[in-house]
Amino acid sequence: MSAFRLGSTRGAGDVEIAYRVSSPSALLEPAESSTLLLIHGWAQSSAAWGAGLLARLAARHRVIALDLRGHGASGLPDDSGYAAIDFAADVAAVLAAETSADTALFDLPAVGVGGVVPIGWSYGGLVICDHLAHRMAHGGDLADVRGVVLVGAITSIGRGQAGGRVGAAMRAALPDACSPDPRTAIGALGAFGTALVPAGRPDLGAQSQLFFGTSLATAPSARAGLFARTAAYDQLLRELGMPVLVLHGTDDQVVDVSAARHAESLLTDPRPSYWQGAGHAPFVEDAARFADEIEAFVADLGSRE
Repeated sequence: MSAFRLGSTRGAGDVEIAYRVSSPSALLEPAESSTLLLIHGWAQSSAAWGAGLLARLAARHRVIALDLRGHGASGLPDDSGYAAIDFAADVAAVLAAETSADTALFDLPAVGVGGVVPIGWSYGGLVICDHLAHRMAHGGDLADVRGVVLVGAITSIGRGQAGGRVGAAMRAALPDACSPDPRTAIGALGAFGTALVPAGRPDLGAQSQLFFGTSLATAPSARAGLFARTAAYDQLLRELGMPVLVLHGTDDQVVDVSAARHAESLLTDPRPSYWQGAGHAPFVEDAARFADEIEAFVADLGSRE
């Protein structure tokens, strides 16, 4: 059993950042309890992870699933509010809010207990890099970050960035998917939504529609804003002296699998997991397997202390 609540805090530029917290209903020993920080991808929200997966992970861990600025229940910044510093500050604000939050009502451990494991899906991987790079550039240590999980993720963005190479579905969707014209956007986002899960899986039809609906509900300015910047984090990955689980579907049509292999080649302690034939959202295709791999990774982090 797990407890769950909604929270919010103010991020960069005083933009409201919404998030959901789930955690074991019974307090675990500090060594057993880690905080998993889940960060979703472009034009999605924390709902993308699925309530079942969040509950499964929360059986043993504190789970924070945030909504990126301009997405889900979070506030919409102005068009200039999508810089690396903005995302870095938003993540810091959520962690700070939960570290200092009064959690007695829910009998939940503070974020600092057991350390933090950021889990970034798609664009969420880039946001993790934003946050870690900002902390390192300003003299902060990463002692509380036990490891990182990259799921179908990019780690850089911009022309020629190997860590940001996208697949055919993403290339086909842009730039129409960012259009303020509804007819243009609906066509592009409809095709993109179906590409998030593999063909031949009618059991995932409802999830595909959820992805489409969420992307359409994301403001056009937010959809465009996430692409209105460049970032290169190859050096960060080289210097990131911690275990990183690189989990990627080999048939991902949104973020090319070469982006994952590039990140793996730079990391000092990569833990690669390539799912043969899987698409962009492996946690939807096989939630149980995904949860097992996350839990095994976190357990191994504990054994290394």
